[in-house]
Amino acid sequence: MKKALIFQGGWQGHEPKDVAEILSGILKEENFEVKITDTLTTLEEDDLTSYDLIVPNWTQGTITKEQLQPLLKAVEAGTGLAGLHGGMGDSFRWEVDYQFMVGGQWVAHPGNDGITYQVNILDLDHPLTKGVKDFTVVSEQYYMHVDPVVKVHATTRFPVADGPHKANGEVDMPVIWTKKWGEGKVYYNCLGHVAEIVRMPEVIELMRKGMVWATR
Repeated sequence: MKKALIFQGGWQGHEPKDVAEILSGILKEENFEVKITDTLTTLEEDDLTSYDLIVPNWTQGTITKEQLQPLLKAVEAGTGLAGLHGGMGDSFRWEVDYQFMVGGQWVAHPGNDGITYQVNILDLDHPLTKGVKDFTVVSEQYYMHVDPVVKVHATTRFPVADGPHKANGEVDMPVIWTKKWGEGKVYYNCLGHVAEIVRMPEVIELMRKGMVWATR
């Protein structure tokens, strides 16, 4: 049986506990043994290389070197990393090594919550997106700074909301991407501001595919 670790916490506006339970439920349906922790000390106390998948769900916050280094090394050694929204893409803002591993960092969501926008699937036949068609989301539209090495699987078009970014014209921003970190596979999905968005059928299916794909 595959083993997964979900660490949840940080800013509570993203409903980390509820989201962790949803993600855990998906993994259990895929026959994973899942551990959920609400403390980052787990990252220094557990042997992270014993997990086949780690799911960060910790928006903002701070992490010590003693907690971050085992995470970086475990993924480099082959443990998968998969997550969504600010729980993975806006964690530990001062830690550039973490951002390097993830492949990007949240910088803005013009218009804040309640923006209606389209998610465009780039390859309908790819294993990570097969069976999922373009869909509409009413939530935050994440503007990311993105590593150019990532493989992009879905995008959204900016601008939708008003703001100074509009002066640059239209741009297709990654919503879902993958990359490698050493031997480990990394999957990131921008969607999932709150549990209600994570429960969308499209998001559930995309996270199922992404977490299974990233697993060692």
